[in-house]
Amino acid sequence: MTRDSAPPTPGAGAPLSGSVLAEAAVVFAMVLSIHVTVWDRYSWCAVALAVQAFYVQYKWDRLLQQGGAVFQFRMSANSGLLPASMVMPLLGLVMKERCQAAGNPHFERFGIVVAATGMAVALFSSVLALGITRPVPTNTCVISGLAGGGIIYIMKHSLSVGEVIEVLEVLLIFVYLNMILLYLLPRCFTPGEAVLVLGGISFVLNQLIKRSLTVVENQGDPVDFFLLVVVVGMVLMGILFSTLFAFMDSGTWASSIFFHLMTCVLGLGVVLPWLHRLIRRNPLLWLLHFLFQTDTRIYLLAYWSLLATLACLVVLYQNAKRSSSESKKHQAPTIARKYFHFIVVATYIPGIIFDRPLLYVAATVCLAVFIFLEYVRYFRIKPLGHTLRNLLSLFLDERDSGPLILTHIYLLLGVSLPIWLVPRPCTQKGSFGGARALVPYAGVLAVGVGDTVASVFGSAMGEIHWPGTKKTFEGTMTSIFAQIISVALILIFDSEVDLNYNYAWILGSISTVSLLEAYTTQIDNLLLPLYLLILLMA
Repeated sequence: MTRDSAPPTPGAGAPLSGSVLAEAAVVFAMVLSIHVTVWDRYSWCAVALAVQAFYVQYKWDRLLQQGGAVFQFRMSANSGLLPASMVMPLLGLVMKERCQAAGNPHFERFGIVVAATGMAVALFSSVLALGITRPVPTNTCVISGLAGGGIIYIMKHSLSVGEVIEVLEVLLIFVYLNMILLYLLPRCFTPGEAVLVLGGISFVLNQLIKRSLTVVENQGDPVDFFLLVVVVGMVLMGILFSTLFAFMDSGTWASSIFFHLMTCVLGLGVVLPWLHRLIRRNPLLWLLHFLFQTDTRIYLLAYWSLLATLACLVVLYQNAKRSSSESKKHQAPTIARKYFHFIVVATYIPGIIFDRPLLYVAATVCLAVFIFLEYVRYFRIKPLGHTLRNLLSLFLDERDSGPLILTHIYLLLGVSLPIWLVPRPCTQKGSFGGARALVPYAGVLAVGVGDTVASVFGSAMGEIHWPGTKKTFEGTMTSIFAQIISVALILIFDSEVDLNYNYAWILGSISTVSLLEAYTTQIDNLLLPLYLLILLMA
């Protein structure tokens, strides 16, 4: 989420160009730091990808300014192609390194596939931008062609036939999801956010299909299958109802009853049998047994229920203030929106310390609930649709310019992805010591602490602005300081964390991500935790 006020629009001219260059410099610094750490042919591919994405990003920006993009993208930001394009490749690289150090060749190859898939998706978006730009940008085409040719050549000689097919499958799913979701959801994404979000969904969908076709007894953790099925099920549910309600009024009681009945049919007739096939047991009984297995889990669930009630009370209280306000355009102040960040910190810290598998599953359930409620709000499903529209409109900002409200879902994803993405089989044999012990806390540090403190202090006392942005130097410095204090508290309360004197790398990682927060116009709730995760894992 933002602090102070909205960033300049793409048509703002020179100030945005300065902020885009600064954002690019921060991203290049992170790419080069990972390259120096890994230093193999794949990291060279990542550098080449970053160079071509930097040039193509300006073509996307020009298309957005001129209204020449194929779909309607979010206009309150630049294209964001460079920072978004590098997330999956860098994540795959550091995952490969960690699993190689742990002696796990299966997940080492999986990391390479993740990196190759991210590069393929980014190159496709670059080709799309260059193909619709007029006149044809010859120099950029040459740079992109050289970088893409080198990446394809190296990947061709590094991946097996099955891995190449897997990358092409994800790319095909990504193309279809782009055509469907960007048409159904105008102004919800920038081009970069579309690469990151839809690329991730495409990869998850392909993984679920692959594992469903090759089910082996006792292979795979049920919590991983649970996450895959929930994510894919909710996405397919949204596409189905968007198609159906294009031909009928979704706000009537008849349509609402149909929605609820179809949800039950999809859940009981598709999702549960699918999950049963993967985990080889009754999903509902497995989930109940998992949630109430120990006393610690019962206490954590009760504590989280209280925090969820508190979050609902905050929403109701802020709406009551709006009702009593004379201004019809009353919006929640920055500090009110950051209450939810504080609640997230209070939720995730105990879960990470005491029971990470429970937090893994609880975050998955919470994601399903958030997406389902957003469908209810978006389609105006009775009896809660109109009520949710009124309650949540108070917390909108310029990043919720499309038909969907996604910032709260991005917040949940930002703090959950470091929990979900850690390759657990590769965390043994000391490969996750030092700064890597903080990887599960990446979302809490970057968004729960850093972004919150930067927003509150930047709005309250910030005077020195970073060039080309509304973000302040004071906000960034207090953000870094607060995250360092948080790391010290984690060392005190989490006995499993041993930094092994990697303090310089931790400070550099936190500072670099905080600088990215100061300059990026993308969804920082999603972008910042992923980059901090990558740097800490490296």
